[in-house]
Parts: sequence; C-alpha cells; structure tokens
Amino acid sequence: MSRVFNALAAFALMIGLSSPASALDPENTLYLDLKDGRVVIELLPDIAPKHVKRIKTLTREGFYDGIVFHRVIDGFMAQTGDPTGTGRGGSDYPDVRAEFSSEPFSRGVIGAARSQHPDSANSQFFIVFDDANFLDGNYTVWGRVIEGMEFVDNIKRGEPPVNPDKIVRLQVAADAAQ
Repeated sequence: MSRVFNALAAFALMIGLSSPASALDPENTLYLDLKDGRVVIELLPDIAPKHVKRIKTLTREGFYDGIVFHRVIDGFMAQTGDPTGTGRGGSDYPDVRAEFSSEPFSRGVIGAARSQHPDSANSQFFIVFDDANFLDGNYTVWGRVIEGMEFVDNIKRGEPPVNPDKIVRLQVAADAAQ
C-alpha cells in the first residue's frame, strides 16, 4: 500500500513540476497580480525584443504598480499602462518602433497599445479576451497569458470603467520573492 502511495505522490510531484509555468524562463516571465489573483505571462523576446526589454525595464522600476485598466471592452480587450489613467499617457522613455509579426491575436495574447502611428508604442498594453485576428500584423505581440486568464476575465468593463481595477503589482519572475 505504501508503495502505491509513494508512486502516486511521485507522479503528482512530477506533474506539478512539469506545469507550463514551471517550465518558463523566469527572466522572460511576468507575474501580474490583480485583485482576484495572479496572472502568469510568458514574454516573447524572439518576436518583440525591444518591447519585451521596455516592459521589463518599466516593470523593474515599479511603473505599473497601481495603474488602472482604463479601457476594458467586453469580448475584446483590457488596456492598461497609462499613469494618467486617460489612455493618453506613457512613460518618460521614447516610443518603441513596431515589431509586427505573424503571431496571431488569440485569447490571452498581449499587445502593445499605440496611436495611429505604428511606431508610437510606449508603456501601454492590452490583453485580448477573445480572438482578435483583425489586429494581426498591425500591432506588436509581446506576450501571452499562460495562467490566470480567469482573473483577466474579471476586470471591470468600461471606457473608462467606473471604479476601475488596478494592477496590484507587476514583477519579472526572476526578481520575485517566492
């Protein structure tokens, strides 16, 4: 009986260690803490190295902590990253040139928000709730949610939302205290 228990325990441990989040590179993983729980984001430096570098820089500076989701459209996306909460603000860094790719905007994909000019991304980003293929090739994809999408789904809707949800904390996994 104890051999069966030990085998089951070893199997459970093996499954836990092979979960998608545990296989990620901590330097290219973000922890997005929301009011309802933690969202794990895989960064995509191979397809958007400049955007990933910017997001990690701002994250390490604490830029995103406490920033609201200022534009949340049901069935489309949740947008954040503007310290003014208006959708018009950004960081003090220069804008980032577009890094368009063939990566599709499917549920959980994260893209760089920008104005009509393709090279105007700065600090704002959005997470798509559902497939948004009309964005493909027109906006930079820099990450994807791999755990916790149910917490993203709970973000209050509105343009702007009344009493908007905030980013509690955003951290690079390599820097997070476990």
